[in-house]
Amino acid sequence: MSQGKRQGKKFRKTSETQIAITLGLDGKGSAKVKTGIPFFDHMLNLFARHGLFDLEVKAKGDLDVDLHHTVEDVGIVLGQALTAALGKKEGIRRYGTAHVPMDETLARVAIDLSGRPYLELRGLSQRGKVGNFPAQLVEEFLRALSVQGGMNLHAEVLYGRDVHHQIEAIFKALAKALQVAVTRDPRVKGVPSTKGRI
Repeated sequence: MSQGKRQGKKFRKTSETQIAITLGLDGKGSAKVKTGIPFFDHMLNLFARHGLFDLEVKAKGDLDVDLHHTVEDVGIVLGQALTAALGKKEGIRRYGTAHVPMDETLARVAIDLSGRPYLELRGLSQRGKVGNFPAQLVEEFLRALSVQGGMNLHAEVLYGRDVHHQIEAIFKALAKALQVAVTRDPRVKGVPSTKGRI
């Protein structure tokens, strides 16, 4: 099992967006993020910092139309970069779970890097907004990440009132759960599955 640093780099260009992402799984939590959406930048910076991922995101999108295309496409490309960084997934723990409190809010995220995409999101105030950022875009981002990252992703706000706190707790819990799931365990030989592949 190679112990080199795992990195994925992906680029996507459509008539709506242009996204370039580099993700390092064995980093120090450094981030260079520019999407044109300040709150989303803040969440991606938190994700890198708390997951100890090195992350670079350069995104240009049709923000004059809506934030949706940019947020969803960043999720797509981040998931692709994750898949590239993981390679054959040999020696990883595969599963990760984290609970993160944020003042009155508590969020939980559980991940299985199974190769089977599935998103379950519960408890988030979907009609809320943080500045001009609609809370419902969190689901679009997580779904795209789940599909392209090949993961079962369960995220839940167990309780909380402030939508900013809810979203921030989800992103921090996502970072911590993914950090555990991608961690190499020297006891894991090959791929962590009885099927022989994931």
